[in-house]
Amino acid sequence: MLLDVRTYTCKPGTIKKHLALYEKFGKTPQVRHLGMPVLFAFVETGNPNEYVHIWQYQNAGDREERRAKLWQDADWLDYVAKSGELGALESQQNKLMKPVDFFP
Repeated sequence: MLLDVRTYTCKPGTIKKHLALYEKFGKTPQVRHLGMPVLFAFVETGNPNEYVHIWQYQNAGDREERRAKLWQDADWLDYVAKSGELGALESQQNKLMKPVDFFP
């Protein structure tokens, strides 16, 4: 199993607008190609402008294949354009992680 842990930081005051835009335009195409996320959450303590989502894949090849299909989806590209127009995202950090053997 491979986990894609993504942390996004929005500009102050924009996270609610950004998440509403994602819910309306980005969620459906992303779930269509990547499946349901393991986690999609905003920060309760720490930086209030951050949110995290985690996606699960069989391996790097599975991740690459599914994400390539996502980036060919017109609905996803429409969301990406709308997100860019909103201009809420300030930074993004991705980590690919593997679980330890002693916690399945």
